[in-house]
Amino acid sequence: MSEASTYPDYDYSYVNATARVALYDDMKSAPRVIKVNPAGTNEFIEQLTTTVYEQSKLAGGKIPYTLIREVSENFIHAQFKEIVVSIFDDGNTVRFADQGPGIREKEKAQEPGFSSAIEPMKDYIRGVGSGFPIVKDYLNDREGSIVIEDNLTSGAVVTISLVKKAKPSRETQDKRQGDIPLPRIPLTEREKSFIMLLQREGELGVTELKDLSGTPVSTTYNTLNKLEEAGLVDKLAGKKRVLSELGYQIAATL
Repeated sequence: MSEASTYPDYDYSYVNATARVALYDDMKSAPRVIKVNPAGTNEFIEQLTTTVYEQSKLAGGKIPYTLIREVSENFIHAQFKEIVVSIFDDGNTVRFADQGPGIREKEKAQEPGFSSAIEPMKDYIRGVGSGFPIVKDYLNDREGSIVIEDNLTSGAVVTISLVKKAKPSRETQDKRQGDIPLPRIPLTEREKSFIMLLQREGELGVTELKDLSGTPVSTTYNTLNKLEEAGLVDKLAGKKRVLSELGYQIAATL
């Protein structure tokens, strides 16, 4: 799912790698892991897609097979290097990660016609830049989301989700548009990044914030505690965090 091949002599007819599919029942325990073994490229993509789709459905998810297939096919751009697919939110969020070259133009990758596919790939994928746009349009119509990010050291991470983002209340929106001065709250760069992540995702657990920000667990807890004490973050019954009304107002100024 990366932008360009760094291995021009790569044999695209066979995937000589093992993919791992991680199914999270919740974020308090280790995931169950299913391996997808090396195979011919068409067979490998089919096995990977089917495994992810079936596990997502068994968990209660409603993401269609075709969307999972569209994203799975993009692993060919990374020569299927170090594939990890994570399933959570009761099967309604799937995260695809690799350690290929990555995707520089993340916004353009979601528009029709932008493609880095080279000729050997086109025996196995369409290669016309239609995959991510199809996924994006479907999810947007259902208030879902697609997010493309850099992996920790190299590669790309694509997260597709049918979980609707929490929306600020009408009262919050009115406050943003009014002339009420906001309190001065000194924030570190890490605290700002947490606020922006919560604004983008709607609600997040500690583990999700840790993974998205690359912050140690203890630091994640401490940062969240400070934001809660400042009145910028609220804790939900399920222990996930969301921005408070004041948090949304502060986020709009960052």
